[in-house]
Amino acid sequence: MPQILVDHSAELDFDRAAFVKEVHQAITEVIDTTVADCKTVFRPALQYAVGDGTTGQAVMLVEIKILAGRSLEQRAELTARVLTLLESHLGVPAAIGVEITELERATYRFVHHPGR
Repeated sequence: MPQILVDHSAELDFDRAAFVKEVHQAITEVIDTTVADCKTVFRPALQYAVGDGTTGQAVMLVEIKILAGRSLEQRAELTARVLTLLESHLGVPAAIGVEITELERATYRFVHHPGR
């Protein structure tokens, strides 16, 4: 179920495959899910700014959407783990952030569409 959205400066160079593997594994260690249920989308941003835009810093923002019902402690632990992973994968100055958001079980649906 987890959906991981990674917004980042387009020119940011990092190993996406390794990052995904580590993030998906971290998620399974904190909440009850499997690696096969994790889905990540990278969204490079051509335009972005940190502060007044003169810092030269890159940007990387990660949002992890999970089903509601996990404890505050679990969500905080997942945030801390992903932030540590971000720091280990980035070799340039960057403004980085992690947010865990909850999806309501009653209103969220996900299917694997077989195509036509």
